[in-house]
Amino acid sequence: MAKITLVDDDENITTSVSLALESHGHTVKAYYDGASGLAALEADPPDLAILDVKMPRMDGMEVLRRLRRTLDVPVIILTSKDEEIDEILGFNLGADDYIHKPFSQRLLIERVRAILRRAGIDGEETQAAAAEASKAIKRGKLTLDPARHDCLWEGRPVKLTVTEFLLLQSLAQRPGFVKSRDNLMDAAYEDQVYVDDRTIDSHIKRMRKKFRDVDNTFDAIETLYGVGYRYRES
Repeated sequence: MAKITLVDDDENITTSVSLALESHGHTVKAYYDGASGLAALEADPPDLAILDVKMPRMDGMEVLRRLRRTLDVPVIILTSKDEEIDEILGFNLGADDYIHKPFSQRLLIERVRAILRRAGIDGEETQAAAAEASKAIKRGKLTLDPARHDCLWEGRPVKLTVTEFLLLQSLAQRPGFVKSRDNLMDAAYEDQVYVDDRTIDSHIKRMRKKFRDVDNTFDAIETLYGVGYRYRES
C-alpha cells in the first residue's frame, strides 16, 4: 500500500517492524544509521519515514531537520519514554507523530495507518469524502489545494507537512470561527491517536514561521488564549 523508510540502529526493531509493516502490504526499506537513512530518503522519498532518535553517524533529530529543508514526507519518531525533550524538539522540527519505546506492533500499525490516511495514501476514504476534502480553498492571500497538497500565500509556495496542512485546512474552512485545540486534534489526528495541547501549539508555531519566511507581516492565524485558534481572512 505504501513505501516506508525505516531508520533505526537496533536490528531487532528494524526486523520486527519491517515484518509487521510488510504483512499489511507495505514496502519497507531499512537503514541502520542516520547518514545512510537521510541519503536514501532524499534519493528516493517514501510515503512515510520512521526515524529513531539515537543513532550512529547522525541522530534522528538531525535527519528530520535536514529532511525538512526539502521534503514534507510524513515522519514518525521513535523515542524512549523518558526523552520528553526529544518530543518537544521533534514537533518543532516538523515531526507528524511519536511512538514511545517499547511499543506494540498493533500500536505501530494503527499509527502508520492513521498517518497514511491523513496523507490520502491508503485509499480508505469514500468517493464523496475524498471529493469534498480535495476541494481547493481560497481565503484572501491563501490558496490551499488538498488534491495537490499545495499551499500558496500571495501566489508563493509554503511547504507544509501533512499535519500542518490539515490544521490550516481546518482553520481556513471557517474563517473567523474559533477552533479549540480539541477541534484541531480531531481534524489532524485519528481518534485512537492521543496528542496533548503542546503538540498542536508546536505545529501552529512552526506553521506561522513558514508563512513569515514568505511574508514577514503574516498574522492570519490568531491565538485566543485559553480558547484556541482562528483564521482571519485578510
